[in-house]
Amino acid sequence: MTPHSLAFYMDVVASGTVLGAKPTDSPDRVTAILGSDFVENSLDEHSMWRDYGMAEFSWVRESPDSPWEGHHFALQVHRLSHWGGSIVNPSIRDRYGRFGRRLRFEKLERLLKKRGVFLEDVPDVNGPAFTQHWQPASQVSVMTFRAHEEWQQRRRGDDRIGDVYTLHSSVSAEEVARNRERYGRQNARGLPRVPAPER
Repeated sequence: MTPHSLAFYMDVVASGTVLGAKPTDSPDRVTAILGSDFVENSLDEHSMWRDYGMAEFSWVRESPDSPWEGHHFALQVHRLSHWGGSIVNPSIRDRYGRFGRRLRFEKLERLLKKRGVFLEDVPDVNGPAFTQHWQPASQVSVMTFRAHEEWQQRRRGDDRIGDVYTLHSSVSAEEVARNRERYGRQNARGLPRVPAPER
């Protein structure tokens, strides 16, 4: 992983945006930032998402006559292990440079802490296969492959235990509270809970 691509992920987690594009932005606004090279998908007339390579933005609307409202974005980091940096949107590559095939959670978390950006562990429906970590101010979640005790190194396709799978925004405090209520307040990493650092 190059320092430039790490800077991109750190900026997304800290700001809750992709190059300034917010999860609530309109399709035209996101395309103005990320460009017109996307694939548009829809399951019905009330939802749509655009795939800009690694980045996906999603919208919803009440009726076909209503405007699209931004719902969320996701960075599909796991695609890098299969496709390499070519899957990254050109606008992102132009600003941040080359992207490696993996993003290690421990490295990302360590660099975010140095910047004063902290992640909280959150229980998740996808556990124990994945862990979820949440940044309250930006409302970005980081989903990571979890190392099971019986696994020594890896095993889940080309992805390795400890690799970031996806970044997602926005995840509200209400959603986090529901997850904690539903799936328990245990440390998502399966480790003894320790007090949060002083801020």
